[in-house]
Amino acid sequence: MSESITRREAIKTIGKVAATAAVGLTAVEAMAGITLSGEETNSNNTRAMKVLLINGSPRRNGNTNRLLEEVAAQLKKNGVESEIFQLGAKPVRGCIACGKCGGKGKCVFDDDVCNGAIEAMEACDAIVVGSPVYYGTPAGQVLSLLQRMAYAGGRVMRGKPAAAITVCRRGGATAAFQTLQMPFQMLNMPIVTSQYWNIAYGGAPGEAAQDAEGLQTMRTLADNLAYMLHQFATGTASQPERERPVFTNFIR
Repeated sequence: MSESITRREAIKTIGKVAATAAVGLTAVEAMAGITLSGEETNSNNTRAMKVLLINGSPRRNGNTNRLLEEVAAQLKKNGVESEIFQLGAKPVRGCIACGKCGGKGKCVFDDDVCNGAIEAMEACDAIVVGSPVYYGTPAGQVLSLLQRMAYAGGRVMRGKPAAAITVCRRGGATAAFQTLQMPFQMLNMPIVTSQYWNIAYGGAPGEAAQDAEGLQTMRTLADNLAYMLHQFATGTASQPERERPVFTNFIR
């Protein structure tokens, strides 16, 4: 901090830091003007905000990924970076409640993607978890990952904005959507909403791209998430402009 800074400016800076504590240490550092060595910074010499997008589908280029790409593109328009974290088709262990992760910040099982996801989350300011719908519920590997992340790595998730998105052929999307949001609420993570529940429809790979309303819902979600991050960071963010509503269904 410059020695010439006024008392009023100092109070204002401290107030911004306190107001955004919920975003987590990374965003507080960026907001306070601290340059992080080895990390990409923006024109103001602060670390750019970043969102972790988890693709819970075993299909790398399926409908879940298509929705996350829509979110990522809209976040970029709002000056927010993102990373799509692929679960892929390899097995993901379930939590066995051994409690051995306590205080370590990582799961004792280090042979799947869980600890990598926790590490990625530590460098991000928010999270969006996407999943296909299997029998009215999220994919099993997504639930296993999310539960272990919350249990072993909750400290890097707590207080950061979060959202869930689901995609299905016909039904069960809302139940799966609600299930994915439950851990966020236990970790005091602000839930990011959209113009509708964060769901879209599609069966065959790529079919979700035909759901114009679903894609718009993803863009609105991204706008709201970016607005929340900027508002937490500065207290002066402008609310996003809204697109003209699109309504689609699949009755042909």
